[in-house]
Amino acid sequence: MSTPDLSLLDSFVAVARHRSFRRAALERGVSASTLSEALRRLEAQLGVRLMNRTTRSVTLTEPGRKLLDRLTPMLADLGEALDEVNSFRDTPTGTLRLNVPAPVARLVLAPMLADFFATHPGLTLEVHLDERLIDVIEAGFDAGARYGESLAQDMIAVPLGPAQRYGIYASPGYLARNGTPSVPEDLLHHRCICHRFASGAVLPWEFEKDGRVLRIQPRGQLITNSADLTIDAARDGVAIAMTFQGFAKPAVERGELVSLLEEWCPPFEGPFLYYTGRRHMPAPLRAFVDFVRTRHARAASTRG
Repeated sequence: MSTPDLSLLDSFVAVARHRSFRRAALERGVSASTLSEALRRLEAQLGVRLMNRTTRSVTLTEPGRKLLDRLTPMLADLGEALDEVNSFRDTPTGTLRLNVPAPVARLVLAPMLADFFATHPGLTLEVHLDERLIDVIEAGFDAGARYGESLAQDMIAVPLGPAQRYGIYASPGYLARNGTPSVPEDLLHHRCICHRFASGAVLPWEFEKDGRVLRIQPRGQLITNSADLTIDAARDGVAIAMTFQGFAKPAVERGELVSLLEEWCPPFEGPFLYYTGRRHMPAPLRAFVDFVRTRHARAASTRG
């Protein structure tokens, strides 16, 4: 039996980890048929069936499970060895895969990309938008970004961006027809636009003023998971919206939306970049962490 090509073994591990050719193909940037052919060739070389696959599922056979158990740490060690060599380059290369919520991507990551790529032209950054609280390492990402209350305790966390805030917004036309709320409780008598999270939850709107925390469950005439639809509907006078200040700012500056109850909407801590404390950090991740820390320190000194 000839020794299988490393790329075939790597393809097998990717499919086995995701239990899906489609998801593994998305991670690798190849077609599902390419991975299917790689697995077929690997099984032919080894002379055993490694996976049972149907149109709906992929499951490991006993030989496949044993091979995965042995290969996973070996390929991880190999990856670390290559990353360690990469760290000696003047300009690191490779791909950094991040899993982040849409607000972090648009309001925090996007403004720093030009500077990052100017500093590290040899790197590729892949950003996957996801609100779900998943195991980003198990899913094949190098790191993720979440807010403090969602961080796992065993992760290393680095501040990714400045403080943010939610705001309450309505169009001038809506306010002319329905009146302007002066306290959060007034929202119970207004039409509102609510956000449904990936978990399925529609959370209350939370306010704070002078140490008093108030939670309101508004009447959601429109419920969506789209920030763009939320802004468009509020701008068109459909209802009142709660959304990130950064999303609403352009419409406020154009006079299409009015900011309400500002004294009840204090800033909150910005998102964190998080990753595992493995023995050797991949060069692309190390470059990004150093960039983020330098940027954050510079911003803090400017504010000081």
